[in-house]
Amino acid sequence: MTINTKMLWAGACSSVARGQQLQAQLQGTLYADEREDPSALPFAALVTGVSDDPVTLASHADRGLYLVCERLIKPGQATLFGLFPMFAKAGLSHAQADAHWRDQHAPLALVHHAFMTEYRQLSVVATVSGTPYDGFALCGFNSLDDLRERFFSEPDSRDVISADIAKFADTRRSPRRLLAIPRRLEH
Repeated sequence: MTINTKMLWAGACSSVARGQQLQAQLQGTLYADEREDPSALPFAALVTGVSDDPVTLASHADRGLYLVCERLIKPGQATLFGLFPMFAKAGLSHAQADAHWRDQHAPLALVHHAFMTEYRQLSVVATVSGTPYDGFALCGFNSLDDLRERFFSEPDSRDVISADIAKFADTRRSPRRLLAIPRRLEH
Protein backbone atom coordinates (compact mmCIF):
# COMPACT_ATOMS: atom_id res chain seq x y z
CA MET A 1 0.00 0.00 0.00
CA THR A 2 1.44 3.36 -1.06
CA ILE A 3 0.70 6.23 1.30
CA ASN A 4 1.12 9.88 0.31
CA THR A 5 2.38 12.05 3.16
CA LYS A 6 2.94 15.73 3.83
CA MET A 7 3.71 17.91 6.82
CA LEU A 8 0.98 20.34 7.88
CA TRP A 9 -0.12 22.47 10.76
CA ALA A 10 -3.35 21.42 12.48
CA GLY A 11 -5.12 23.91 14.69
CA ALA A 12 -7.98 23.02 17.03
CA CYS A 13 -10.50 25.78 17.72
CA SER A 14 -13.29 26.21 20.27
CA SER A 15 -15.73 27.54 17.66
CA VAL A 16 -16.36 27.28 13.94
CA ALA A 17 -15.88 31.07 13.68
CA ARG A 18 -12.36 30.78 15.14
CA GLY A 19 -11.75 27.90 12.74
CA GLN A 20 -12.74 30.11 9.83
CA GLN A 21 -10.25 32.76 10.99
CA LEU A 22 -7.52 30.14 11.20
CA GLN A 23 -8.47 28.76 7.80
CA ALA A 24 -8.01 32.24 6.32
CA GLN A 25 -4.46 32.24 7.73
CA LEU A 26 -3.61 28.73 6.52
CA GLN A 27 -5.56 28.71 3.25
CA GLY A 28 -6.17 25.06 4.01
CA THR A 29 -9.02 22.78 5.05
CA LEU A 30 -11.51 23.45 7.82
CA TYR A 31 -13.21 20.43 9.41
CA ALA A 32 -16.15 21.99 11.27
CA ASP A 33 -18.55 20.28 13.66
CA GLU A 34 -21.61 22.49 13.40
CA ARG A 35 -23.64 21.13 16.30
CA GLU A 36 -25.48 23.85 18.19
CA ASP A 37 -23.79 23.03 21.49
CA PRO A 38 -20.13 22.05 21.04
CA SER A 39 -19.40 22.18 24.80
CA ALA A 40 -19.16 18.37 25.08
CA LEU A 41 -16.63 18.23 22.23
CA PRO A 42 -12.86 18.59 22.65
CA PHE A 43 -13.00 21.33 19.96
CA ALA A 44 -15.50 22.54 17.34
CA ALA A 45 -13.14 22.85 14.39
CA LEU A 46 -9.83 21.48 13.17
CA VAL A 47 -7.97 23.32 10.44
CA THR A 48 -5.04 21.93 8.43
CA GLY A 49 -2.66 23.78 6.14
CA VAL A 50 0.81 25.19 5.57
CA SER A 51 2.33 28.29 7.17
CA ASP A 52 5.66 29.77 8.23
CA ASP A 53 4.03 31.79 11.04
CA PRO A 54 3.18 29.51 14.00
CA VAL A 55 2.82 32.48 16.38
CA THR A 56 -0.14 33.87 14.44
CA LEU A 57 -1.59 30.37 14.05
CA ALA A 58 -1.37 29.77 17.80
CA SER A 59 -3.36 32.95 18.47
CA HIS A 60 -6.31 31.51 16.50
CA ALA A 61 -5.94 27.85 17.52
CA ASP A 62 -7.21 28.29 21.07
CA ARG A 63 -7.65 24.53 21.73
CA GLY A 64 -4.29 23.41 20.36
CA LEU A 65 -1.70 23.75 17.64
CA TYR A 66 0.04 20.70 16.22
CA LEU A 67 2.63 19.89 13.59
CA VAL A 68 1.25 16.78 11.89
CA CYS A 69 2.25 14.30 9.23
CA GLU A 70 -0.84 13.82 7.09
CA ARG A 71 -1.10 10.36 5.59
CA LEU A 72 -3.62 10.02 2.78
CA ILE A 73 -4.61 6.38 3.19
CA LYS A 74 -7.63 6.45 0.87
CA PRO A 75 -7.86 9.35 -1.60
CA GLY A 76 -11.35 10.47 -2.46
CA GLN A 77 -14.06 12.96 -1.65
CA ALA A 78 -16.28 13.03 1.41
CA THR A 79 -19.16 15.26 2.42
CA LEU A 80 -18.75 14.40 6.11
CA PHE A 81 -15.95 13.10 8.32
CA GLY A 82 -15.91 11.21 11.55
CA LEU A 83 -12.98 13.02 13.20
CA PHE A 84 -11.44 10.95 15.98
CA PRO A 85 -8.84 12.56 18.30
CA MET A 86 -6.54 9.84 19.62
CA PHE A 87 -4.23 9.17 22.54
CA ALA A 88 -1.72 6.32 22.38
CA LYS A 89 -2.32 3.27 24.53
CA ALA A 90 -0.60 3.42 27.92
CA GLY A 91 2.76 1.66 27.80
CA LEU A 92 3.34 2.46 24.13
CA SER A 93 5.47 5.29 22.86
CA HIS A 94 4.03 7.63 20.25
CA ALA A 95 6.25 5.94 17.63
CA GLN A 96 5.01 2.45 18.57
CA ALA A 97 1.34 3.42 18.57
CA ASP A 98 1.75 5.39 15.36
CA ALA A 99 3.51 2.53 13.56
CA HIS A 100 0.65 0.18 14.44
CA TRP A 101 -1.94 2.76 13.37
CA ARG A 102 -0.20 3.25 10.02
CA ASP A 103 0.99 -0.29 9.23
CA GLN A 104 -1.64 -2.54 10.85
CA HIS A 105 -4.79 -0.51 11.37
CA ALA A 106 -4.92 1.38 8.06
CA PRO A 107 -5.18 -1.78 5.90
CA LEU A 108 -7.83 -3.19 8.27
CA ALA A 109 -9.82 0.04 8.08
CA LEU A 110 -9.90 -0.14 4.29
CA VAL A 111 -11.40 -3.64 4.47
CA HIS A 112 -13.84 -3.11 7.34
CA HIS A 113 -15.12 0.38 6.41
CA ALA A 114 -16.32 -0.28 2.86
CA PHE A 115 -18.51 2.84 2.70
CA MET A 116 -15.61 5.09 3.76
CA THR A 117 -14.86 7.31 0.74
CA GLU A 118 -11.75 9.05 2.09
CA TYR A 119 -9.32 8.27 4.92
CA ARG A 120 -6.59 10.48 6.35
CA GLN A 121 -4.42 9.99 9.41
CA LEU A 122 -2.93 13.09 11.03
CA SER A 123 -0.03 11.85 13.13
CA VAL A 124 1.06 14.49 15.64
CA VAL A 125 4.79 15.14 15.29
CA ALA A 126 4.88 18.04 17.78
CA THR A 127 2.38 19.69 20.10
CA VAL A 128 2.93 23.46 20.22
CA SER A 129 -0.02 24.09 22.53
CA GLY A 130 -3.10 22.32 23.80
CA THR A 131 -3.95 18.74 24.63
CA PRO A 132 -1.09 16.39 23.65
CA TYR A 133 -2.96 14.12 21.25
CA ASP A 134 -1.07 11.47 19.31
CA GLY A 135 -3.20 11.81 16.21
CA PHE A 136 -6.48 12.57 14.49
CA ALA A 137 -8.27 10.08 12.26
CA LEU A 138 -10.41 11.53 9.48
CA CYS A 139 -12.86 8.92 8.19
CA GLY A 140 -14.84 10.36 5.29
CA PHE A 141 -18.31 9.32 4.12
CA ASN A 142 -20.88 10.58 1.62
CA SER A 143 -23.68 10.93 4.16
CA LEU A 144 -24.48 10.94 7.84
CA ASP A 145 -26.43 7.70 7.31
CA ASP A 146 -23.34 6.03 5.83
CA LEU A 147 -21.23 7.18 8.79
CA ARG A 148 -23.78 6.13 11.41
CA GLU A 149 -25.39 3.07 9.83
CA ARG A 150 -22.72 1.69 7.47
CA PHE A 151 -19.50 2.51 9.32
CA PHE A 152 -18.72 -1.22 9.49
CA SER A 153 -18.87 -3.51 6.44
CA GLU A 154 -19.43 -6.97 7.89
CA PRO A 155 -21.11 -8.33 11.05
CA ASP A 156 -17.69 -8.98 12.65
CA SER A 157 -16.13 -5.68 11.48
CA ARG A 158 -16.95 -3.77 14.68
CA ASP A 159 -15.22 -6.43 16.80
CA VAL A 160 -12.17 -6.62 14.48
CA ILE A 161 -11.71 -2.83 14.39
CA SER A 162 -12.35 -2.36 18.12
CA ALA A 163 -9.86 -5.09 19.04
CA ASP A 164 -7.24 -3.56 16.77
CA ILE A 165 -7.77 0.00 18.05
CA ALA A 166 -7.30 -1.30 21.61
CA LYS A 167 -3.79 -2.42 20.60
CA PHE A 168 -2.55 1.13 19.90
CA ALA A 169 -5.05 3.70 21.25
CA ASP A 170 -6.39 4.56 24.68
CA THR A 171 -10.12 4.49 23.94
CA ARG A 172 -11.08 5.68 27.43
CA ARG A 173 -8.94 8.83 27.27
CA SER A 174 -9.57 9.58 23.60
CA PRO A 175 -12.44 12.08 23.32
CA ARG A 176 -15.68 11.57 21.46
CA ARG A 177 -15.89 11.70 17.71
CA LEU A 178 -16.67 14.93 15.91
CA LEU A 179 -19.00 15.04 12.89
CA ALA A 180 -16.98 17.35 10.69
CA ILE A 181 -17.97 18.95 7.41
CA PRO A 182 -14.91 19.77 5.27
CA ARG A 183 -14.39 23.17 3.68
CA ARG A 184 -11.32 23.21 1.46
CA LEU A 185 -9.34 26.28 0.38
CA GLU A 186 -6.13 24.51 -0.62
CA HIS A 187 -3.68 26.45 -2.74
